[in-house]
Amino acid sequence: MSSSLGFPFSHFPRFPNFSSSRTSSSRSLATAAALASASALGLSLVANSKFQTNISPLGWASLSLANASCSPVESRTGEVFPEEVDGGRRLLGVGVRRTNVLGLKSIDVYAFGVYADDSDIKKLNEKYGTASLSELKDKKEFIADALESDIRMTVRLQIVYGRLSIRSVRNAFAKSVGTRLQKFSASEPSDTDELLQKFVSLFRDDQKLPKGSVIELSREEGYVLRTRIDGEELGQIQSKLLCKSILDLYFGEDPLDKNAKQEIQLNLAGRLKIRY
Repeated sequence: MSSSLGFPFSHFPRFPNFSSSRTSSSRSLATAAALASASALGLSLVANSKFQTNISPLGWASLSLANASCSPVESRTGEVFPEEVDGGRRLLGVGVRRTNVLGLKSIDVYAFGVYADDSDIKKLNEKYGTASLSELKDKKEFIADALESDIRMTVRLQIVYGRLSIRSVRNAFAKSVGTRLQKFSASEPSDTDELLQKFVSLFRDDQKLPKGSVIELSREEGYVLRTRIDGEELGQIQSKLLCKSILDLYFGEDPLDKNAKQEIQLNLAGRLKIRY
């Protein structure tokens, strides 16, 4: 299945399709060695040269989320991400959503960060508590269970393209989320058209998305999807299927940024192995 999204930008002619670029910056927030020593710090993430902090441009700098001494940076866009959001959900990984215009020009649309609540991650302990980090970092079933579980998570989208319209975002979500709703509804029967319309209708034409805007998509307790733009709440929708479909965009089987998905999975496994 393709994960491509079309972005009809507000100042470009309306093209029939834009293809998604799978090229993304490679970043790693953690290694097994860092995770082994993390119990004394809460969590240390090790970054390579393409994932930077705002105090050191050098690779393999240790990043502690227990202290506000530095902030994660998505290196391709230079976007700085908070280490925690929503009362303690901590960063698992960052990535970039890119698109090609007529196959001629590649555009960075937004940088994204995926966050999770540590206490909720422990819900996976019963099944994976004895598995090693090396076993979990590539295990498809592990990510599938994370998508299915009632783990509080937030995906933070930081807009980097200055000509992005709300209409283009609505259309892109209609395509990408709609495809996933249909895929997952094969085993979870649901009126996907009505559910999709309920979600995309939250993005109203009167809303603006200048460069620097932030969209937050959060799975709250009880499989409630909470949507915000620049802190303003647009609405909440209770649907396990919708939550799963949106999170699948960022770390599912066919993600928008494959390197980000690997980073998220590695750090999710690392959080599970840490004993607080």
